[in-house]
Amino acid sequence: MADVDLRKLRYFVAVAEHLHFGRAAQSLHIAQPVLSRQIRALEDELKVTLFDRDRRSTSLTPAGRQLLADARPLLAGADALTRRVRRAARGPRTFTVGFMPGLIVTAAVRALGLRHPDLTVHLVRTTWDDQTDVVRDGRADVGFVRMPVDRTGLAIRRLYTEPRVAVVPADHRLAGKRDVPVTEIAYEHLLQDPDAVPEWRDIAEEMRAPARQPAPVFHSVEEKLEHVAAGHGLVIVPLSVATFYTRPDIAYFTVADLAPSQVSLVWDAARRTPLIAEFATIAETTGPPP
Repeated sequence: MADVDLRKLRYFVAVAEHLHFGRAAQSLHIAQPVLSRQIRALEDELKVTLFDRDRRSTSLTPAGRQLLADARPLLAGADALTRRVRRAARGPRTFTVGFMPGLIVTAAVRALGLRHPDLTVHLVRTTWDDQTDVVRDGRADVGFVRMPVDRTGLAIRRLYTEPRVAVVPADHRLAGKRDVPVTEIAYEHLLQDPDAVPEWRDIAEEMRAPARQPAPVFHSVEEKLEHVAAGHGLVIVPLSVATFYTRPDIAYFTVADLAPSQVSLVWDAARRTPLIAEFATIAETTGPPP
């Protein structure tokens, strides 16, 4: 059985993501012939062909696609191991908290600091894309997240819920309303994955609302709100996000039929440190911000 070299595995992932040896070599800051030799060596060790190559294109073989699926979590785990070992070498005098936009974690962080004056607490802002990744890869000890998330390998403590609201342009026909039924917005263009708002999705399908073009992928709240203000559609967000990002060219209103947003604290289930347990209790008893 071959022992897989993590360096060769990183080289393989770079080529698999770029599907171009020249661009992959540039991203890795190595010469292309060196990269090609490393990939051939990896193929020889595994006794498989990972790429179909000709003069015009590079594509993954079935073996290559399987290796890519397995390689990413393996490399992430190796990076997390390195971070944890280095953190252990520094000692337990630092603690990092991840948090999603709109969530105010000051009370819990200050309470921990008062109990441990010699502890340095760092904060990491996260997004929908990486709110659990920062915990899994060791960048954060704990994370305040918005459910749902992939629960694999995580310990989860439910904290509180908050209403979700629709955010629309300031001149929208429903701006200033309260407790609008979801049927009132079924024909609106939703600027996010409909599966994230199943109540809207189901009503829109039931009412046979016209099909819309898929929404672009946004990586920040700011991007979403710019598109809302420009009149491209609406988004559904937790109330704290809408109030945190208040601006004059948008408005928000509660939607009576939407389930609330669940805020939870997560951490790596394999880590059972007293400090994490203590912070989880603090976060639970602190509750939502006023």
